[in-house]
Amino acid sequence: MKYLAALVIAAFSTGALAQVASDSTKRDIQQFFAHPLFATGYTCSEHAAGELPYLGDDLGQDCIAEEFVNKGGAAFMGMYATDGLKNEDWYGWNKPVLAPCECTVASVYINSVINLLGHPGKPPASSIELLAADGIHVVLAHVKDVKVKAGDKVKAGQPIAHVGNNGFARNPHIHIGTWRGLDALQIRWNQKNIPIL
Repeated sequence: MKYLAALVIAAFSTGALAQVASDSTKRDIQQFFAHPLFATGYTCSEHAAGELPYLGDDLGQDCIAEEFVNKGGAAFMGMYATDGLKNEDWYGWNKPVLAPCECTVASVYINSVINLLGHPGKPPASSIELLAADGIHVVLAHVKDVKVKAGDKVKAGQPIAHVGNNGFARNPHIHIGTWRGLDALQIRWNQKNIPIL
């Protein structure tokens, strides 16, 4: 029962309706070729097929901006400075979010509440839904300071918002999900546009 409740919360976290996607565990999965979300390094964790079976969540990714850090002579990619217990500690916090495609803004939803680190807020999250000419929908959730409105045309790589921490989120990041009809799509990043660190 806890698992089912988590699925419902996750489905509403993007601001999209909790429409069940076609079963991605039993069909061929198509791809969406996306421009990178940030002009810096980042890492994404993927939702497995059927894990969150709702449009916008199924096969979606949670992406966190990173920076190259050097601490005590050790060098590595990091997600946050200091202890990471404030939104401002995270390298992605307030970082510009880039449009992943040449699309039209279908809708914008704003949740103005800023979550405390480690404490998920109430869904839905602030989100931007984009629509590509080929009928692919793209949702970007947990955004803040949105720079676009419904009906606007955006180009891939154009700054359209900033990274926030709102809705059902525990830390600053961007959730991205894509679909066509009822079929969730797997996101493939355009490696030509990935920043070199």
